[in-house]
Amino acid sequence: MPDFFDDQVPPLSVCLLSKYGRMGASSRLRSLQFVPYLKRYGFRITHSSLFDDAYLQNLYSTGKRYFSSMLGAYLRRMRALCESGSFDLLWIEKEALPYLPYGFESLLMPRGVPYVVDYDDAVFHNYDKSDFGLVRAVLGHKIDSVMVGASTVICGNDYLAARARQAGASRIEHVPTVVDSGRYGENANVGGGDDKAVPVIGWIGSPSTERYVLDLQSVLASVCEGTGARLMLVGARPEFAQRCESLPIEVVPWSEDTEADYIARFDIGIMPLPDEPWERGKCGYKLIQYMASNKPVVASPVGVNKQIVREWDCGLLASDDAQWREALTLLITNESLRRRLGHQGRYAVETHYSTCVQVPRIARILRAAANAH
Repeated sequence: MPDFFDDQVPPLSVCLLSKYGRMGASSRLRSLQFVPYLKRYGFRITHSSLFDDAYLQNLYSTGKRYFSSMLGAYLRRMRALCESGSFDLLWIEKEALPYLPYGFESLLMPRGVPYVVDYDDAVFHNYDKSDFGLVRAVLGHKIDSVMVGASTVICGNDYLAARARQAGASRIEHVPTVVDSGRYGENANVGGGDDKAVPVIGWIGSPSTERYVLDLQSVLASVCEGTGARLMLVGARPEFAQRCESLPIEVVPWSEDTEADYIARFDIGIMPLPDEPWERGKCGYKLIQYMASNKPVVASPVGVNKQIVREWDCGLLASDDAQWREALTLLITNESLRRRLGHQGRYAVETHYSTCVQVPRIARILRAAANAH
């Protein structure tokens, strides 16, 4: 990693206010994975998450949010804001206090301390497209205000950046969601799973996104029946398999320690999405993981998915059931194509979608934001 800072540059103290701990993909990937590297570049980072891993574990297992745990989380975040006046910079994931008005949030923000805000999801649509009129009225423009007040708005794709421009943000930086490429086996089972007789169509995600795979159930059943393939889902609920009895399916739990090993068993990685406002704000993280493992991808041409697949020639795009069936069948039956697309994906990760490439950019963005105030 290049050493681009002069020894005379003073340390920079940063208060990182993430939404989740390491179990939350957005927090882990957009900020927490950079912290060890940034410390080597003179950053003193103090981290405070709004919701901890126990909160997410309970949410995924029960689907419920408990008032007592949420109240405790908000009180801790308010205290963190009140005590953040001694920092050089605040690094905020999305917003400091979700579902509270910007006026209240801004009152707790320290005066004279600039902040950077990062987006990898279209969280503004939680408010401006809410089913509840009161939420739309009170919070519909909250994220726009957060963006305007920021020294820099970091966006994971063009859709999010367009909203920042519309809001009037003073400075916008594009930073893709990236992975630590060293965690993924560059040469392990290139383009194929560990059992060549049984091709594996793989997906990784969480209970909150498993519905996208369910929408593709009939296509996957048809492809598996016609090719002898099976489906592996990493991070879906165990009962998901019961809803897909027509599919040869394996559902395995997600963990940060095992996710790369499971992806290495895929032959093809999939990312189906509906073409709707929330999904257009997604940053293609699943694709990046598959690509890091030399796996070809099949994705819906929604948001940044289209850009990644077309720019790097790392897979196929599928808009409807017929295209999904054709793309999956082609890749399952054509090993040489899987290998070529898999190698292209790995090259993309090594040259663009990796921490070693993006950490210096993040460091420059943070330091410039602190110094510009």
